[in-house]
Amino acid sequence: MIVIYGIKAQLNPIKLQLSDILQFCLNSEMGLPDDKRAHRFVPLDKDDFFYPEGRTDAYTVIEINMMEGRTVRTKKALIKRIFSEIELKLGIKPIDIEITIKEQPSHCWGFRGMTGDEAQDLKYKVNV
Repeated sequence: MIVIYGIKAQLNPIKLQLSDILQFCLNSEMGLPDDKRAHRFVPLDKDDFFYPEGRTDAYTVIEINMMEGRTVRTKKALIKRIFSEIELKLGIKPIDIEITIKEQPSHCWGFRGMTGDEAQDLKYKVNV
């Protein structure tokens, strides 16, 4: 699951494009299928979103929640690909993007009535 935070006036117009970019990156770097898209947008009023000096109103925070198992190389490639694709397709500079990957053990995930470590039918690999 991905949670994306940004200033409402900046984030709302690009939600679909940003979702497409993120899913493209997850697919190309980790093999996550398109039908596993789980993106949550949190558009905030400007006075509810504080960000570091030197950033613009385009500042966007992307939190990627996933089961642990991906290699450092895979996670770094994903982060770099996201920076690159957002700048290329949306014109948002990397200085205005913050990406955090949050990993949890598979037994801490619950979906379809089971925990992640019980799922035997995933259409993608976690250990990549």
